[in-house]
Amino acid sequence: MINPFLNDERKAFHDSVAKFLEAEIWPHVDDWDEAGDYPQEVNEKICQLGVFGFNIPEQYGGLGFDDAHMRKASAVEMGRSSAGGVMASVGSRSIMLKPLTELATDEIKNRVLPELLSGRKGGALGITEPGGGSDVARMKTTARRDGDEWVLNGQKMFITGGMQASYFVIGARTGGDDPKNSGMHGISLFFVEADTPGFSRTPIERKMGWWASDTATLYFDECRIPASHIMGEENKGFFAIMDNFNYERFMMAAQMCGMSMRLFDECVAYAQTRETFGETLISHQVIRHKLADMSARIDAMDAYLNQVAEIMNTDKRPVAEISKLKFYCSTNLEWIASAAMQIFGGAGYLRGNAVERIYREVKVQAIGGGSEEIMRDLAMKQMGL
Repeated sequence: MINPFLNDERKAFHDSVAKFLEAEIWPHVDDWDEAGDYPQEVNEKICQLGVFGFNIPEQYGGLGFDDAHMRKASAVEMGRSSAGGVMASVGSRSIMLKPLTELATDEIKNRVLPELLSGRKGGALGITEPGGGSDVARMKTTARRDGDEWVLNGQKMFITGGMQASYFVIGARTGGDDPKNSGMHGISLFFVEADTPGFSRTPIERKMGWWASDTATLYFDECRIPASHIMGEENKGFFAIMDNFNYERFMMAAQMCGMSMRLFDECVAYAQTRETFGETLISHQVIRHKLADMSARIDAMDAYLNQVAEIMNTDKRPVAEISKLKFYCSTNLEWIASAAMQIFGGAGYLRGNAVERIYREVKVQAIGGGSEEIMRDLAMKQMGL
């Protein structure tokens, strides 16, 4: 599909990411998936591409500018790699960079951002809890002020990158019993380091997909951090979390578009060589129609991403558009993945191919970052309905 927004700079960035992933990631995806892990130097290699440096000053190792079309390009290629677990763990730092850059102290930013952006250290965002995911306002983890320290107690669940991370941005309830600071009005953000006394974590290993990712449960038991590690204004963290989710959801939508592109390419290549009833699969009308439907859906996803990227580049926060974009892409990915499995037949059900791997990872895209149901409801609220 012709992209009218793809200027020379954006094309060069897109091509550099695509070239690296095709050469350095694609050949190893099956092995890493089966091993449930990947080499840690992959973090540094991917970070060197600059894919996490948007809207972060150069003094910290960032790019010094932002561009939603470039964000889209990197996420599309990450999706096209079919290495969902690897990209999830490497990319876990990305969803904690915005609040860290905008709300942390200069001391924390000067010390931590260069390590995260270079890939030398990992980072993760801790919002989801055992009793609640997308409903952030019901957060149970608490933080109380004790002199020059904050004391955290509670748990976080399904934290991608949580086992390898050295640094965390954690949401906790600071409103106490004050009814004015209940729900969304009593949440704050905190910077927590992995070696802090009172902090511990355990891995979550039995996952349907993202086998090569590391996922953790985080525990805070009288975990004491310096008072300066609160990020932003006390009791106002909910709004920073919601703002941060916009970027995560946009990137997830772009990744789903890339996953769909890979499925289509795999299906075309397979259908051109697989023979049934004396003809190649692609000669059969029913297969050609499936491929046409897949291509049309991918074109629509791509165009929708470009439209939202243009809005984001005007400094607006198109919450309704991003919410609709995410569930639109996840529902299309689910359809395309199912169609791809039908085209591959039994071959698609065997481990060790991109179609099978992506099919396993469809649901995490439809749930993570805000479920389809939450996205639909949020979109309607943002539309005033």
